[in-house]
Amino acid sequence: MSGSGLTGILAPAMVNGEDEVTALRARVRQLEKINAALMDRVERSGDMEGGAFSMFETAIALESVVRDRTSALEAAMAELAAANEDATAARVLLRDAIESLDDGFALFDADDRLILCNRAFLKIFPAVEPIAGDSPEFAEMASRVALTGSTMGAALGPDRWLSDRVDWHRRAEGAHVQALGDGRWIQINEIRTSDGGIVGIYTDITSVKAEDARQRALELAERNLALQATLDTLSEGVCLFDAQRRMQAWNEGLVRVLGLSGKDLMRHVESHTQLVQWCSWRLGLECADSLAWREGDTRQLSAECLMDGRHFVIRSVPLGNGGMVFTFDDVTDHVSLQRSLTETAELLERRVEERTAELVEVNRQLVEAKNEAETANRSKTSFLAAASHDLLQPLNAARLFVSAMDGLKLPERPRALVSQASTALDSVEDLLEALFEISRLDAGAIQPEVADHSLGAILHALRVEFAPLATAGNLQFDVVETDAWVRSDARLLRRVLQNFVSNAIRYTEAGRVAVEVTEIQGMVRVTVRDTGPGIAASDREEIFGEFRRVGKTQKIPGKGLGLAIVRRVSTMLDHPIGLDSVPGLGSAFSIMLPRVEPVAALAPTEPASGPSTGSGGLVLVIDNDPAILSGMEALLENWGLEVVTARDPSDACVASALARCPAMAIVDYQLDDGLTGEEAIAALRASAGFDLPAMVITADRSEETKARLGALSLPILNKPVKPAQLRALLRQRDVL
Repeated sequence: MSGSGLTGILAPAMVNGEDEVTALRARVRQLEKINAALMDRVERSGDMEGGAFSMFETAIALESVVRDRTSALEAAMAELAAANEDATAARVLLRDAIESLDDGFALFDADDRLILCNRAFLKIFPAVEPIAGDSPEFAEMASRVALTGSTMGAALGPDRWLSDRVDWHRRAEGAHVQALGDGRWIQINEIRTSDGGIVGIYTDITSVKAEDARQRALELAERNLALQATLDTLSEGVCLFDAQRRMQAWNEGLVRVLGLSGKDLMRHVESHTQLVQWCSWRLGLECADSLAWREGDTRQLSAECLMDGRHFVIRSVPLGNGGMVFTFDDVTDHVSLQRSLTETAELLERRVEERTAELVEVNRQLVEAKNEAETANRSKTSFLAAASHDLLQPLNAARLFVSAMDGLKLPERPRALVSQASTALDSVEDLLEALFEISRLDAGAIQPEVADHSLGAILHALRVEFAPLATAGNLQFDVVETDAWVRSDARLLRRVLQNFVSNAIRYTEAGRVAVEVTEIQGMVRVTVRDTGPGIAASDREEIFGEFRRVGKTQKIPGKGLGLAIVRRVSTMLDHPIGLDSVPGLGSAFSIMLPRVEPVAALAPTEPASGPSTGSGGLVLVIDNDPAILSGMEALLENWGLEVVTARDPSDACVASALARCPAMAIVDYQLDDGLTGEEAIAALRASAGFDLPAMVITADRSEETKARLGALSLPILNKPVKPAQLRALLRQRDVL
């Protein structure tokens, strides 16, 4: 059997060789046909054209091809012969190796047919030997084993054993044990092969099972001793009676409960009746029913009784063999403790009631304090709104005047003073803006408006905003283009990226600043990388605090509030931020954003048609602050624009300006008499009779105001107005 099985294993190699020979023979036949056809063609061609020499040359070429093919065929036949010799040697080695095994070995193919086994396997399952040479299926082999009762399971239930055995074999999930009919035990370990077959190892473990049985018997004896020792350690008294009501076992606890010595116990309490009499007559048991014998009742009952001046819980447990177990648990101390606990509980209950009343009062005070804090917080928010307007109004006017002076041709000394004043105003603006924003974040006045946004549009705005600043610093500024969309608050996200880019440009003396985008497992990481001085590891946590700046950055303008805002915003939006920096080589600040699918772009709306701006750059400015009007007029006129200023939309000069179709209306948000910028623009458009281009300038940074103006598609410039932003917006609207 083992030889035929090996032939089955090596058969694929032989088949491959035969296939190759067959293919080569077919190729030779094909070449012969091609040769004959070509010779016939040459002969016909010679008859028609008289090219005898050409036919001879063709015949020689065909003969050479045939000879080459024949040589290749002979080489393939030689290689096949060598392969057959190697396969034969391997077959012999494999057969000898398998036969040398002490364990039974069997190999089944993908169709579950036996292709190889050894003598040890046939000794374990002699019923299989007559059919082993015919490559039987495993189910057929198992059926013969079941019919002969070769295993214990097959002898008891052949059909059930056969079904289970075939199922185990097909699962091939590892080892299991079976008992043979002759008293032997075998361990079957069947594993599926890579080609879909099954290899099985069958090990005789009879000696192991015998040793295991001996060990179990020893363990059982030791367990009985341990059980008795365990019973003796119990504080409860335990006794066991058989079905004839004779005492079979007890512990030292029962001896103590009954007040008897070990040798007197069996003399006085040999039976259940004697136990009842001893407990009732000698110990004064009040509830003798707790020791009643119960037949046909499987319930476990317990009763608390007074016996010998002490409290006991007596439990009775009927056994399956007709006997019963009784336990005596002395709970005297427990009863005393319970009484003490009851008294303590009553005392604690009174104290809890007192503490509850105190806590109610404290809670009432906390509610009042919370309400006061919320009121103070609302007052703080209102104060911030009012303070921001009152502080930024004169600052805005100063900014406009300085910007207007910067556009004039001034001597070197006054020009330097104007530049210094502009720098000082920048610092004041940045400080106030950061302080107001931190205050709004801490007060909860800023609520994120999370939606799906195009990251490319946000980065494009960054490129437009900071490219001039980078150019002024002789820095290369690269912003990657991306089509990714993210879920975030666009304004707050832009604020974070603005702080990253602003810091990178401010602190980088030479090299480049780059904005990079990386998609990672459903997230998008935006990184701002620079070639600045870098940040030491010990300072990386400190820089995110308020007014914290480290190292040589102390020499660079700034108040150290930008990263504090970044941390608050990232926490609010749940966008993790990261920092990777090498001192001397630069830093990389990053933020992780949830990636979303792109949203279809809305069709662009056509602007409302209106009269042509034939004035060639007429700008209408409306503000209730004369200083701001003067500063705005000076600034815009320096840019070559014609300016008409007014404190109210109802001023006479406004009507005449509207008749000239101004190119832009610049309106303050907070005007006199409670008039808002959006209301003023609506009145101007109604008077003009066309959709007058307009923008709003405001110190109000509340989310409500931004949302309302955004819904009206009105551009917003926050005070103090940055001339560069104003100029860019005017150019975008073709005013400049």
